[in-house]
Amino acid sequence: MMPHGLFTRKKRKLAALAAAATLALAACSPTDSSSDSSDGTRVTFRVWDQEAAAAYRESFKEFRKKNPEIDVKVEVVSWNRYWDRLPLDISSGDMADVYWVNSSNYAQYADNGNLMDVEDAVGSDHEEWQKPVVDLYTRKGKLWGVPQLWDSIALYYNKDAVEAAGVDASDLTWAPDAGEGDTLLGAARKLTVDKSGRHPGEDGFDAKNIATYGFNAQADMQAVYLPFLAEAGGTYQASDGTFAFASPRGNNAFSYLVAMINAHRVAPPAADTNTNGDSTRDLFVKGKLALFQSGPYNLKEVADNAKGFKWGIAPMVAGPKGRISTVHGVAAVGNAKTKHKAATAKVLKWLGSAEGQLPLAERGVSFPGAVAAQSAFVDYWRKRNVDVSAFVEASRGTTTKPPVGPSVNAGTKAYTPLLLDTFLGSYPVPEGLKKAQEAGNKEMK
Repeated sequence: MMPHGLFTRKKRKLAALAAAATLALAACSPTDSSSDSSDGTRVTFRVWDQEAAAAYRESFKEFRKKNPEIDVKVEVVSWNRYWDRLPLDISSGDMADVYWVNSSNYAQYADNGNLMDVEDAVGSDHEEWQKPVVDLYTRKGKLWGVPQLWDSIALYYNKDAVEAAGVDASDLTWAPDAGEGDTLLGAARKLTVDKSGRHPGEDGFDAKNIATYGFNAQADMQAVYLPFLAEAGGTYQASDGTFAFASPRGNNAFSYLVAMINAHRVAPPAADTNTNGDSTRDLFVKGKLALFQSGPYNLKEVADNAKGFKWGIAPMVAGPKGRISTVHGVAAVGNAKTKHKAATAKVLKWLGSAEGQLPLAERGVSFPGAVAAQSAFVDYWRKRNVDVSAFVEASRGTTTKPPVGPSVNAGTKAYTPLLLDTFLGSYPVPEGLKKAQEAGNKEMK
């Protein structure tokens, strides 16, 4: 769908070409489009996804009928340029009036006075928004973003494979060291098969020639290791924002995942998944991975490309603390330096309404932030014979946050290579986590 994964899985590139990019995109620059248009005030809205932009343009047609004096221009800056341009355009005064952010890329702008206080702009009389997303964008007692889209985590499964193996995909649990109560490892063994039809643990099993893997144990922050960490009772970030995943409970979670790859051979090699996080999705749609824990951001890829077998979506794998899903969301923020504060506030109010978000839901772009619009997204997928209720239930249960804080991107970038090496087996898990955490926290100081 879009790199929001909405959000945290994609690499942030630090390019030195922002000035050239700005010139190349002059035809749609915020400087041109934030002035008064010939027929009213023009407000610009910046996003990073073309599919969402098309839905928003449809939405703003209705907005214009109600607010004929305001013309909203939706502009798209691609993900790999978005975060490089953002600080430059803010400092130069060329930033859009309203723009998308994710949870790891807004705190510094809120702290520096670059964002409009949502309650001041929209007021407290607004429609119900997805609470975990509201929590993500609440900082120092104030809400800085209007929830637009959100993800939670569930388990895509190959119906043909699990039925043949006698596995109940709806009731899988992991336990430290695959101890008492663990059903995931046994299920993954039944579902993993080499090209000769043998399973892990059977004589002659060939781990170098696997036809189908059981589960996507991988260094996928949003879908895999943050949920496993939380389900173990561990903590990703302490209350002061520092990383805290190197702990006995963190060791339990990561050791389980790493063992699935390197000891039990029921998950794809880290050498493949470290360099291409989407490789497990690609294996799933080809029928070469039976259980794929992920988010609704992969719905369209799976629905469009999974051929030759039936598939479904079950609740995510549970752990010692039950099921705990990451919930991430994209928010729309108002530029505190806009020349059109009243018009920008009206746009933010519209973007927070169910009516304003309905095209996002009806087109199947993502779960919308306005609770009243979410049934339209569910209906879109029901018409395609896909039941997405597991994602809804995950968002209503116990949840865990993705990375937050003004310097968390730098910290994540610093620790990730060491964490990937740990998944490869280059370090014992406790040592690898300790090294990763120290590197991340050092970078955030």
